[in-house]
Amino acid sequence: MPAYLLIIAFTIVIDYYAALAIEKTPNKKKRKSLLILSLIANIGVLAIFKYYNFFASNINVLLNGHGSLSYLKILLPIGLSFHTFQAMSYTIEVYRGNQAAEKHFGIYALYVMFYPQLVAGPIERPQNIIHQFYEKHPFDFNNLKAGLMQMATGLFKKVVIADRLAILVDGAYLHPQTQSGTTLLVSTLFYSFQIYCDFSGYSDIAIGAARTMGFTLMDNFRAPYFSRSVNEFWTRWHISLSTWFRDYLYIPLGGNRVKVSRWFLNLMIVFIISGFWHGANWTFIVWGALHGAFLIVHIAFNKFLQHWGYKFKPNPLKTFLQIIFTFLLVSFAWVFFRATYISDAVYILKSIFHLNVHDQVQFSLNNNEIWFSVFLIALLCLKERFYLTIPTKKNLSFIMLFSIIIFSCYFFGVFNNKQFIYFQF
Repeated sequence: MPAYLLIIAFTIVIDYYAALAIEKTPNKKKRKSLLILSLIANIGVLAIFKYYNFFASNINVLLNGHGSLSYLKILLPIGLSFHTFQAMSYTIEVYRGNQAAEKHFGIYALYVMFYPQLVAGPIERPQNIIHQFYEKHPFDFNNLKAGLMQMATGLFKKVVIADRLAILVDGAYLHPQTQSGTTLLVSTLFYSFQIYCDFSGYSDIAIGAARTMGFTLMDNFRAPYFSRSVNEFWTRWHISLSTWFRDYLYIPLGGNRVKVSRWFLNLMIVFIISGFWHGANWTFIVWGALHGAFLIVHIAFNKFLQHWGYKFKPNPLKTFLQIIFTFLLVSFAWVFFRATYISDAVYILKSIFHLNVHDQVQFSLNNNEIWFSVFLIALLCLKERFYLTIPTKKNLSFIMLFSIIIFSCYFFGVFNNKQFIYFQF
């Protein structure tokens, strides 16, 4: 709805003038007050549109009929969480003195609303992108080739892999109580790749689109399912968000420069808030808490080994087992992320851990489609293992590879008008 543009306009005006005032104000206390005003405006808009009904429903449950809060009949604007966090990073960096306040209102508005990454990131920092709006970007054929190839790769991930896997995943997670443990296990493993291809596919399209015009956006994914620990996973997955929380929440809380118990609390706070950022549902909070718990256990285990002087000697087998174990942990947590209710997630996990070989297996895809999906996942893993980005230096190779990817999208894509998963955040 066009009316929702007023929401973005409101925060843009607030942050633009707040940053100018912060830069001109020498008094530290006043500067901090202006920053808080800006943050309240941004978080307030996010809280109303994304979280009000969640809090209202939980308060009504606690009241147990003794009065109730009314619900707001509003839609969540697409990409609200992303451009809110991008706007907040601007005022924080101006407050810290790392970024000069932007004098040109149009340039600042462009920073918040830069169309390739507006609705689902990457969440850019002002230091990386604002200066690029002042630079000339003459036509560069190499940038065009690289950008188009990355966009094509992202499209392939979305329509050929993610949307195909979604058919099976959606069918299983819609009514999990009617599914066998084997069906739920396969669907959960498929969802791990569905959400990765869906989200990284959007990031590839956004980064590629910007690159065709000469703009450079930060990487958002670096083969996360090849991580050897959950800690490493978060240096490879949704990098723009994980570094945002690191710089603007984790480090200000004290990071790891505090006693161990406080360090663990800081980690849990960050991941619970990260989960809540993803959606107004207890399932997302549990998902975030699980990742916080995984990290805490990982750190505690490493400290235990260090205490006894044990050191892992890297070898291919151990590396492979670490990758598999990390992937299974992440997939375990994805169950809560994907499930509609916590009770559904618990049921799914119980069914997976109590597999019955005599259960009737029913998939929303036929056997050929399932094996084709497995082949696509294997192809994706090979590509991620050897080429994070597909080479485009030779013109003939670019034309051939680009054509193959586009024709593959046309002939093998699933075109069911399924929006990107992260549009809902």
